[in-house]
Amino acid sequence: MQSAAAESRPLFGGALSAVFPRGANDASELREIPDNQEVFAHERTDQSLIVELVEHQAQVADRDAARYHFEDIAGSNKASQPGSGFEVTGEARVCESELLLADCGSAWTLTGTQRVSKFNEEARNTVTLHLAVLRLPRFSTDVLITFNDPQRIDPESSSAAAAETRSEDRWTEQDFRRLLRTLTLHNPGLFG
Repeated sequence: MQSAAAESRPLFGGALSAVFPRGANDASELREIPDNQEVFAHERTDQSLIVELVEHQAQVADRDAARYHFEDIAGSNKASQPGSGFEVTGEARVCESELLLADCGSAWTLTGTQRVSKFNEEARNTVTLHLAVLRLPRFSTDVLITFNDPQRIDPESSSAAAAETRSEDRWTEQDFRRLLRTLTLHNPGLFG
């Protein structure tokens, strides 16, 4: 099963690292990725894992941070428009003792679904998003970890071929949680 094999990978020039499932290909080798993101795509499915550094939103209470970022992602995905559909199905606090990340003020996870299109296509895919927010107010940064896990791919989508991938090849929520637990800061200079 895919989740059994994993490897530690450097992020942001080695300033951070985390354990990723096998088959996580660096998307920057295929397309341009913003400097504040590390994006990894599954080699056979349409799944992806993203580690993103964003500005700490001090006006957002810790317990609301995951929902705030989920709704921001929905807006970017045009999934918050009428009829496009997004839903939060679960939220939870993560105990700091479960994390390797130093200086984490609080951590929260959220699971939800969004209907999104890729590359401005008309076809919309139903995607489960597992989102973690690790709040680092000392560095004015929130670290987002997002696991995009398509549940239904529209036959007209450019991702339609990935819909035929065997389930045993897919990443799991356990892979996402391992990445979250193993995220480690090696160089705080990353935050300026």
